[in-house]
Amino acid sequence: MNQMLSLWVGWRFYRARQSNRFISFISFASTAGIALGVAVLITVLSAMNGFERELEQRLLGVVPHGELTGVNEPIRNWPQIAKDAHLIEGITATAPFVRLQGLIQKPGGFQGLTVIGIDPAVESKVSNIADFMNDKSWQALSGDSNNIVLGKGLAKSLSLEVGDYISLYTPNFAVKQLNTRSIGAAKSHRFVVAGIFDIGGELDMTTAYIPLAYGAKLLGLDDGVSGVRIKVDDVFEAPRLIRSLGYSQQQYMYLSDWTRTQGHLYHDIQLVRAVMYLVLALVIAVACFNIVSTLVMAVRDKQSEIAILLTMGMAKSTVMGIFIVQGALNGVLGCLIGGGLGVMLALNLSQIAILIEQSLGIQLLSADVYFIDFLPSQLHWPDVIVVISLAFLMSLISTLYPAWKASRTLPARALAGR
Repeated sequence: MNQMLSLWVGWRFYRARQSNRFISFISFASTAGIALGVAVLITVLSAMNGFERELEQRLLGVVPHGELTGVNEPIRNWPQIAKDAHLIEGITATAPFVRLQGLIQKPGGFQGLTVIGIDPAVESKVSNIADFMNDKSWQALSGDSNNIVLGKGLAKSLSLEVGDYISLYTPNFAVKQLNTRSIGAAKSHRFVVAGIFDIGGELDMTTAYIPLAYGAKLLGLDDGVSGVRIKVDDVFEAPRLIRSLGYSQQQYMYLSDWTRTQGHLYHDIQLVRAVMYLVLALVIAVACFNIVSTLVMAVRDKQSEIAILLTMGMAKSTVMGIFIVQGALNGVLGCLIGGGLGVMLALNLSQIAILIEQSLGIQLLSADVYFIDFLPSQLHWPDVIVVISLAFLMSLISTLYPAWKASRTLPARALAGR
């Protein structure tokens, strides 16, 4: 009965707060602050979720989870390495590759390019690069022709189209006495552009693909390869699994995994998530202080009413509950408005970013700096629940002191000062 009375009187006090315009303004400010903090926090977390999704599906779908690369000589027993890999629980697939690194000429100078030789028949087991090019481009990587598939960004910067030719300049290592090597005149390799892939990030500018057999021929590897690409079931287990496979081999090899080449991106995302969570939680906390101010002023404004209720026999706990309800209603309203606004923004964040870019003629994310050139978003409902629950809990805590202060009102003094 006392709880229902607290709810009813608290609701009446909440609706009657507009009799004092200043209190009404502070109450509105607290509700708006909570709503803004909740909305922005949900939106930012969704953006961070989107970056994680793109990192896993787009970047780590193309970049190998791990690699074993020959040091002083090519890897010739790669089929045996593939067999050994399948004996290790957690490794799901392997594929051989060759790698050339060189320079291509562009307007104003040269640009470095990493050319990967792959076999489409097995590459699809460790990479989803085929999802970012058409079937004709993918099939062009079969056989031993001099086909090359370039990234969309690189092809655009060089004004290249399918059917055009491109030259890659690579170092020419000459073997001298005492097994030392010197660099002679650069070698020039001519390729025909057979296709374009579109990942939408830095890889578009720095990576190209050629047939595995043709790459091995250029490097003089015969039946050998530069290394073996590894795909694992859990990307966070990649370092351990790659070490387990590498240590079981007799040949001297470099061991590499995605945490060495792309791990900084994941850590940056987690750092930004933690910082934004802290900053926006403080924004919500500041808004909750407005609830304290609102209730303190409301208690002073309603002292005579509180005194009458206490004189009529109302328990102090019930009086305290009245003001807890009044303050909690501010928090509930702010959480509902902010939650709804945040969900709408999160679901349409990518489209909103595109609209801003088109309207202002700017690019929010540059492929030269980030691994993608668009703003991703992925809404996780558990994040929404946690944010709303946190905001409501903070607003509820902020009501305790003013409510306790109201319950300590002395009826005689309050009525005497009326």
